[in-house]
Amino acid sequence: MSQEVADIIKELEGLVPELVSRLERISSQDEIESLRIDILGRKGKLATAMAMLGKVPAKDKPLLGKLGNKVKEELHTIFERAVEEQEERREEEYIRSFDPTLPPRYRYHGSLHLITSTINKITTIFKDLGYAVISGPEVETEYYNFEALNIPKHHPARDMQDTFFLRDGVVLRTHTSPVQVRTMQNHTPPLAAIVPGKVYRKDSDNTHTPMFHQIEGFVVDKGINFSHLRGTIMHLLQKLFGEHVIVRFRPSFFPFTEPSAEVDISCFGCSAGDKEPCRICGGSRWIEVLGCGMIAPEVFRSVEYDTEVYSGFAFGIGVERIAMLLHRISDLRLFYENDMRFLTQFASIEE
Repeated sequence: MSQEVADIIKELEGLVPELVSRLERISSQDEIESLRIDILGRKGKLATAMAMLGKVPAKDKPLLGKLGNKVKEELHTIFERAVEEQEERREEEYIRSFDPTLPPRYRYHGSLHLITSTINKITTIFKDLGYAVISGPEVETEYYNFEALNIPKHHPARDMQDTFFLRDGVVLRTHTSPVQVRTMQNHTPPLAAIVPGKVYRKDSDNTHTPMFHQIEGFVVDKGINFSHLRGTIMHLLQKLFGEHVIVRFRPSFFPFTEPSAEVDISCFGCSAGDKEPCRICGGSRWIEVLGCGMIAPEVFRSVEYDTEVYSGFAFGIGVERIAMLLHRISDLRLFYENDMRFLTQFASIEE
């Protein structure tokens, strides 16, 4: 046996006791991993010793190869056992250090935003009535946002909806009503649908934000009248605010409905004998909640519906306003300030 072969055998046979000895002096997972790389890594001691086989005579290679594989297997076994023992020690240390009297760490659980849960609540009410839930583009043409809804250019009604104009007659929609027109263009009656979605207007104070949510609802069929509208709105508001709520319809104006009405509910914040005006209704005893009306003939003509055959009603609900009333929130901007102290108050609301 040549001296070179004897040196390789000595190097290989010395790796196992070297590993055992070094393992006795380490105490962490990181140190075990560093040792593994030093012994078994691509440039480790085993690989270096095995690389020397290329320089020995061919007759000695089988012996050295067999020894190298045996040493490699033993090294892997020792490392696996060392890792297991280290894990067991860590678990034992954790058990010894665990104090069951300490308070638990609080974990935040995700939940629906209050606006989303309010939309879901209203949507469920109408789905139970058989309404379809549809959507449409938030970036609209002036035609669908205004003109098809009986708001021609330069009409004063446009001043009620200060608008984000983009270019070439394109705007961020100011209401979800354009989807009503698009739906009627592509479908024939009977129709019953709601349109939840974002809308945009240039307002910003404690009761207005530049972006907010609205739910448009409309029904079109033969023989639809104001009684159907009133019954639908009564059902919605009693589901939201309770069977005891009193509902009032006041004449109003919307270009796309005629006749039109503002809908109020009796104030739930007033108490007999109050000396100061109610913070919710200001002392009027009524709270405005939505607008509605019978769809104007001009809107039907823009979608080529026969006004002698079909009639319908429409309504628009401000989601933020409903959420504020349901949960007694005084500042609409709280919905969008991402304050966890505010948002987590509503995490337990049924979704």
